[in-house]
Amino acid sequence: MSCYVLVVYAHVFGTLATALFALIFERQNKSKISVPVLRNVFFLGFLGGVLGRTLNYLGLEYTSAAFGTAMSNLIPCITFIIAVLCRMEKFDIGKLGTQTKTGGTLVGFTGATLMTLYKGIAVISMHIEGFHRTAATSKPSIHRDWIKGSLVLLVSYFALSAFYILQTITIEMFPAPITLTLLTCLSGTLLTGIMAAILDHKASFWKLSWNITLLAHVYSGVVIYLQTLVAKTRGPVFMTAFRPLATIVAAIMGLFILGEAIYLGRYF
Repeated sequence: MSCYVLVVYAHVFGTLATALFALIFERQNKSKISVPVLRNVFFLGFLGGVLGRTLNYLGLEYTSAAFGTAMSNLIPCITFIIAVLCRMEKFDIGKLGTQTKTGGTLVGFTGATLMTLYKGIAVISMHIEGFHRTAATSKPSIHRDWIKGSLVLLVSYFALSAFYILQTITIEMFPAPITLTLLTCLSGTLLTGIMAAILDHKASFWKLSWNITLLAHVYSGVVIYLQTLVAKTRGPVFMTAFRPLATIVAAIMGLFILGEAIYLGRYF
């Protein structure tokens, strides 16, 4: 499926799912939707949908799922930097917490540079002849541009980090996480729908089937709400601190499901 269409359906399913929950759990909510909230919702849809998710899917086409999640360890680093600039996090170099976060940021940027410039030997590989013969003919296996993909992913992670910061700011202005998720998904649906209609206007690109692509849309919509809930309770830096776990999960699943080798330079 086209990545432009995929991100539209993800927001559509997110809108439909959260609309029901918002009606059940937050219909008594008295928070008013002000103009600043609507402005933030627009930018949440733009940062999270148009820039964040779309560029993330494009970057995965040039690289791989394992590489994309390994490089996503930059998100906590970028989020911390933006949070400090926005004065959401206190930067006191004399405190152990600040030293740890600063050290983690430097290590994250160094690791991302290493992953981009050095691939290394295959440490673990699944030698499945039938799978590799089929995968060798697929477009992603042939046309992979790691440098280009890394740059696209980097822009995506900057956008997602800004999204998490703005999401936390907005939830303080409008303390209704389900309704905010609904508005964010609706904004993302409209913006990404316009983008997809321009770039992928063929009707065949929009066909849905009862397979894993349908599950991907539902999953993406649910994740948006969970991120909003965690951002409200613990903040954006805490939420993105768990990103490194995705590297381990994606590497294992990529090895056994996608047949992707684990390279030294990606996980050293």
